[in-house]
Amino acid sequence: MRVRVKICGITRVQDALDAVALGADAIGLVFYEGSPRHVSISQALAISSQIPAFVSVVGLFVNAEPSFIHEVLAKVRLDLLQFHGDETPQQCAAFSQPFIKAIRVKSDTNLVQYAEDFSAAKALLLDAYTEGVMGGTGQVFDWHLIPKKLAMPVILAGGLTAQNVALAIGQVSPYAVDVSGGVESAKGIKDAAKIAAFMQQVDRH
Repeated sequence: MRVRVKICGITRVQDALDAVALGADAIGLVFYEGSPRHVSISQALAISSQIPAFVSVVGLFVNAEPSFIHEVLAKVRLDLLQFHGDETPQQCAAFSQPFIKAIRVKSDTNLVQYAEDFSAAKALLLDAYTEGVMGGTGQVFDWHLIPKKLAMPVILAGGLTAQNVALAIGQVSPYAVDVSGGVESAKGIKDAAKIAAFMQQVDRH
């Protein structure tokens, strides 16, 4: 089975349409004001309304107020929630929506314990740890820190590009890969040629 691909940090309708046309399985919308790829509810609505069937729309939240998440869900089509902060398993499960939990991986991160704690998640998204930054750093972490037999699907993120994604897939065998900065011409502005090159490398597997 081909590794699934999520293009995260979409801020423009055209970028979403390019990602879909080039074979992305999911697009990510960032509802976190601390990110340069942050979208408003109206922006998110404009983008999500253009996404066809069988392509997932993922909403990314970082320690968000439940009332804000409910407001987004009431207005924007989201197929999956992504929690990228310090949310507990109970907080993640409180919205009756499928979710994934992002883990910022350090040398002492116990991913086996996370898989147990967040067993209700659809997957763990593994990203690079950078002090004070909640993701989107463009940094690669040591993939050897990922246990070979983790009890749930792994979505690999963190510094992926067309130049290293084939190596990453070969080493980690993830269920999916998540790319943002690696397919951009500027923060929040996707580059269709870079998306195409990235998808081409994924398809080699």
